[in-house]
Amino acid sequence: TGVQTCALPIYLLNGFAIALTPVNLMWCLVGVTLGTAIGVLPGLGPALTIALLLPITFKVEPTAAFILFAGIYYGAMYGGSTTSILLNTPGESASIVTSMEGNKMARNGRAGAALATAAIGSFVAGTIGTLGLAFLAPVVVDWALKFGPADYFSLMVLAFVTVSAVLGNSAVRGLTALFFGIWLGLIGIDLQTGQARFTFGLQELLDGVNVIVVAVGLFAVGETLYVASRYRSGEDEIIPLKGSLLMTAAEWKRSIGPWIRGTLYGFPIGAMPAGGAEIPTFLSYYTEKKLTKHPEEFGTTGAIEGVAGPEAANNASAAGVLVPMLTPGLPTSATSAIMLSAFTSYGINPGPLLLQNQPALVWGLIASLFIGNVMLLVLNLDRKSTRLNSSH
Repeated sequence: TGVQTCALPIYLLNGFAIALTPVNLMWCLVGVTLGTAIGVLPGLGPALTIALLLPITFKVEPTAAFILFAGIYYGAMYGGSTTSILLNTPGESASIVTSMEGNKMARNGRAGAALATAAIGSFVAGTIGTLGLAFLAPVVVDWALKFGPADYFSLMVLAFVTVSAVLGNSAVRGLTALFFGIWLGLIGIDLQTGQARFTFGLQELLDGVNVIVVAVGLFAVGETLYVASRYRSGEDEIIPLKGSLLMTAAEWKRSIGPWIRGTLYGFPIGAMPAGGAEIPTFLSYYTEKKLTKHPEEFGTTGAIEGVAGPEAANNASAAGVLVPMLTPGLPTSATSAIMLSAFTSYGINPGPLLLQNQPALVWGLIASLFIGNVMLLVLNLDRKSTRLNSSH
């Protein structure tokens, strides 16, 4: 209602009063630091980390625990870009697209600009996404819940077409990779019938193929084999990380549009059931590839738009995932499902009445996301600047 909308700034200020207490600030800092480290390490991810930390719900206050969990989630979205850009090894499945242009930029001596646009874009998208979480949550959830089977089918078709279009100049290769990916996704137990599909009698495949395993296999193993194949072909080439994290005026101009567009993709799709972060990152990459004034840089020397847009979409989707979790109580990702289980550990019933019954928890959590975004920006820019300086 209009009265509730007018009261939102007051609720948010009360949330900052809760989040800025020394104890909650400490938990926020611990969460974003741990999350950044988790994002850098391939194969772990925020869902597993939060699951391992669930026992703290027996000792820690609910607000502090959820501030920690949200900090881990946001931090993992930030950290995944570092290894994608520098090592061509995505720490998270949502960072796959970042490696496509970010690593090429790093190999051409533009690692500083790639790391900077990823960090700043994550901050911009995270801040806008958190504002959307605070002020637009009921509207976005109402829109997302209206999606029916036909709408989700259309969304999946759009995602498939986009993925096949951005994976190279050959449509045949793109479509081949697409259908191979669909086949990998079909492996496991069908949730509708309970029948095993393409498991070949192996119990290990009943749960399907983990996306992280596929991502690490495609990028990290491929990169390792590429380096190993050239072991005796000549002297090792060590590419120094040049420049600084201070982007040029031209790089700022080329990044601002992708940051905004990536946010507009990531937030609403992240709020949809099964929306995730992968679809908006690919959509953002495809959009920037079509809109860029420098098409020759895509796939060759690396285009900064191909890093800025997907990283913004990645972090905006993280805020979008929290929308259905805090309002109707619907988990749209593995991480939000585990966070919902933490509510039950405290005896809290997530759902539409959560904002009324637990306002201090919800608004303290939302306020901590703004604070965590600032912490993450400082932490990532300082850490990446140190790496650049140490490489000279």
